[in-house]
Formats: sequence, structure tokens, C-alpha cells
Amino acid sequence: MQFKHIEEQKQSFLDSGEPVISIDTKKKELIGNFKNAGRVWRTEPEEVNAHDFPSDAECRAVPYGVYDLANNRGFMTVGTSADTPEFAVDSLVRWWREDGTKRYPQASRLLILADSGGSNSARSRVFKHRIQEKLADGYGLAVRVCHYPRGASKWNPVEHRLFSFVSGNWAGHPLRTLKGMLARIRGTVTSTGLKVRAALTRKIYQKGVSVPDDEMLALNLERHEICPDWNYTISAR
Repeated sequence: MQFKHIEEQKQSFLDSGEPVISIDTKKKELIGNFKNAGRVWRTEPEEVNAHDFPSDAECRAVPYGVYDLANNRGFMTVGTSADTPEFAVDSLVRWWREDGTKRYPQASRLLILADSGGSNSARSRVFKHRIQEKLADGYGLAVRVCHYPRGASKWNPVEHRLFSFVSGNWAGHPLRTLKGMLARIRGTVTSTGLKVRAALTRKIYQKGVSVPDDEMLALNLERHEICPDWNYTISAR
């Protein structure tokens, strides 16, 4: 039932020319002189550290992806702090500000397809609160969110339409610097026309942030009749 509901919502938004995006956090990567799985043709072997100890890394990069279904475009924000709900929403806001508003200048609604866990968890109060505050209120949008059931992330479009190609583009290339990682993301293209933008943020995100009950009650949140824990709309107040 949830997959049918997601497909109906997705088709409705696409038919009306309104934005549909798929979101998730890609696997975190240690930045440094470490082996990166994959094979690349080279005239000389490339030396890397025998072990990937975190203490030898410049940082641990957290790539958060937004995939625009209608335009076959990706936008990835690479963070260097914790993978939190606030980081996820900040990444969404950055995509909307830098890309979404240009592609959908008349849009009043936005459909988000997300997994049920992680920083964009269906149970996260912070994720809902920040969407209300930063995206719905901030830009006057009605934000509809549909979560895939647990264990079904492979059906989330961002996984196979964006992340798989980014991984293929940097396979076999050590991610020695953040600049190099961003270049690999931006250099990801496909025969079907995928293009990807990438941005870096060094903002520090705190774990364990909570939202009080009174602030949750103040959200302009409407749950759908079908699977209400997984489907809801947050409108501007």
C-alpha cells in the first residue's frame, strides 16, 4: 500500500509540473590517503596507506544527496560534522535556494521521498520541526513527505539514480582531499543526461537535539489517511 501511495503522489506532482525530490545520506567517507575500492587503468601504481585509521584522516565526510526526478539532476552537500536531521534539512534548503527556486519558480508544493531511518527518519521530531521552520515557513511551501518502509531504501530513487553513479565515478581513486571528493561528485555524468552539483559545509551540528511537545503541537502538520506515520504534509504557518 505504501509503494502504491508513493507512486500516486509522485505521478500527481510530476504531472502538475511540481518538484519531486528523493533524499538520503550517502555512505560516510574518510578523507585521506586511503584505498578506495574499484579499478582504474594507470601506468604506475598509486601508493596509499595500508590501513584506513580515522586518526590518519583529514576528516570524515558526510555526503547528503538530493535527486530531482523530473530534471535528472543531483545536488550533494558534503558536511564534515555529524549526520543530523538539521544537517539534512539544511541540505534541502540549500538545494531549494540554489537550484529548486530556479527550476520551479512557480511551485507552491514540494514532494520529498525519503527513507524511514537516518537523519531524515520518519520518527524524527527535529526533521519535521526544521522542515516547518526552514522550508515550509521560510519559503511558503506545502512540503509533502513520503517515507519508504524500513529495509526498502533500494527503491528510493536517489540510491540508484545518483549515488550509484557517484560511487562509480570515484571508484579506484583515493579521496585524499575534500576538494578532490567534490570534483569527483561534480564530474559525475551519465548517458541519460545526469548532472550533479556539489557544495561543502563546515557547519558544526550537535547530536541529541530535542524538540519540546509544545513546539511539535505548533507545527502545521497534517498526516495522510494512508500510513500516517510515513506520509504527512507540512504547510507554511
